[in-house]
Amino acid sequence: MQTELQTPAAQTRIQRLKALTDATHERLDKRIMAADPFASRERYALFLAVQHHFHADVDPLFTDPRLNRLVPDLPNRVRLEALRQDIFDVTGKVPPVLTAGTGGLSIPAALGWLYVAEGSNLGAAFLLKQAARLGLSEEFGARHLVGHPAGRGLHWRTFVAAFNGFDMSEAEEMDMAEGAKAAFRRVHALVDEFFV
Repeated sequence: MQTELQTPAAQTRIQRLKALTDATHERLDKRIMAADPFASRERYALFLAVQHHFHADVDPLFTDPRLNRLVPDLPNRVRLEALRQDIFDVTGKVPPVLTAGTGGLSIPAALGWLYVAEGSNLGAAFLLKQAARLGLSEEFGARHLVGHPAGRGLHWRTFVAAFNGFDMSEAEEMDMAEGAKAAFRRVHALVDEFFV
């Protein structure tokens, strides 16, 4: 009796990107959890500062015409203003307007940064539950953690479908992975800066 060898299905672009960035992402997740950002509202305020700086970095990408031709509904994925309101809710202070740190990125590298920003929205459901233990909610202090009205899963799948459909060379995929790693490292550096 002969058995057929099954060849694994080829990985999608998003799966390859995830594999290329897993180690950097995992280091960041461990660092954030070690900072215990949901231990108190004071620590959560530090977490908001980290998020505010990162989302200020990626904010211009959501209005970049080159990226808007590639990713559907990109301007409706922005979370910076919700973050600014969350900071005001928690601290009573209006956060400063920050300058973006993502100018001059290639399209693939910019897509890597967007991958990190969008991926963080998937994990935000867990974070929203943690924030609720501090008396925060979708209407107060945790707005930026709220899922898309159509649902987190559908919102992510739409993003993934666009990503997997891009016409890209292997070199461009590597550039995208380097962009995503840079975004993860940026958040890691912010965590180190704020959670001293």
